[in-house]
Amino acid sequence: MYTPAITGTGVFTPAQVITNAELVEAFNAYVDIYNAENAGPIAAGDLPAKDYSSEDFIVKSSGINQRYVLDKSGILDPHVMHPLLRQRSDDEPSQMAEMALDAANKALAAAGKTAADVDAVICAASNLERAYPAVAIEIQNLLNINGFAFDMNVACSSATFGIQAAADMIRSGSIRSALVVNPEICSAHLEWRDRDCHFIFGDVATATLIERAENATGPYFEIKSTRCATDFSNNIRNNNGFLRRSRPDGVADRRDMQFMQNGRKVFKEVLPMVADHIASHMNETGVEASDLKRLWLHQANKTMNDFIGKKVLGRTPETGEQPNILQDYANTSSAGSIIAFSKYSNDLEDGDIGLICSFGAGYSVGSVILQKHV
Repeated sequence: MYTPAITGTGVFTPAQVITNAELVEAFNAYVDIYNAENAGPIAAGDLPAKDYSSEDFIVKSSGINQRYVLDKSGILDPHVMHPLLRQRSDDEPSQMAEMALDAANKALAAAGKTAADVDAVICAASNLERAYPAVAIEIQNLLNINGFAFDMNVACSSATFGIQAAADMIRSGSIRSALVVNPEICSAHLEWRDRDCHFIFGDVATATLIERAENATGPYFEIKSTRCATDFSNNIRNNNGFLRRSRPDGVADRRDMQFMQNGRKVFKEVLPMVADHIASHMNETGVEASDLKRLWLHQANKTMNDFIGKKVLGRTPETGEQPNILQDYANTSSAGSIIAFSKYSNDLEDGDIGLICSFGAGYSVGSVILQKHV
């Protein structure tokens, strides 16, 4: 049996930013157009008028101030309201593979390793760009990695589930190391025309290199234990997949072909599930709340994270104990907890213990207990 460890992480951040002010201006312009075009049915009571959004509404609902996206021009065009991503030829790298490549190279550099040290690639994301061939195999090819690769999707929990799969393979001795990459083009499956969710998501890619601890060449985080759980629910769903495309005949798209959620039910049902999952995992591993130096939680909603942090620690988390990146990146699905870990882990000292947790559609929840070694 070998000991798996995280030896490097990397984050790809798109160059374009949409602030709440920009988003609200575009959304409200769309509302004006929609209400004007449907003035008759609205006046007759056959169709409800759409309401304006506001910066205060977004911040109070989520804690988000801005988001990074691959294309803001289409999103902010009230006549388009979705990213305009160029259709790439089959001879070009896919958008997701290109993002993952950047994050993977950063993770390898952080670990002091090269592609020759990697045996497997797991592309774990909430929406894959295509059904097949696997995006992971394309990333493997771009990195010139020998071995194997596969895609997996557990929505917002994909990264922690991917980490467990990689850690288990390393423990068994079947591989020496694996890259778990999480390219998330969340802007492509968000319904930007829906006031209740138009502010939630952003784009990003993360990568985590997991190796046998004995092969680490610098500081690393030993993976002490992992736990995953799922419980089916339809309260968060996407019935289509990757990207809604406009219809030339002008017929309205089916709303359920984009991201949908019943927010109140999700809040009520997911929070106790996550808190109980973490508490059980810590208890089984012999970790007390007082042992935890850092919580890297899924970045979906500030209120949810504040609740979970308080529940796990038994008190309000102190500054730095539960870092949030939500205000800058928005919800980036599976990548959120990894961004938080990547940006807020270097300061931990030898022997310090932390916990990564992600949760979301499925329902799904995954947790990883780590210990720093210098």
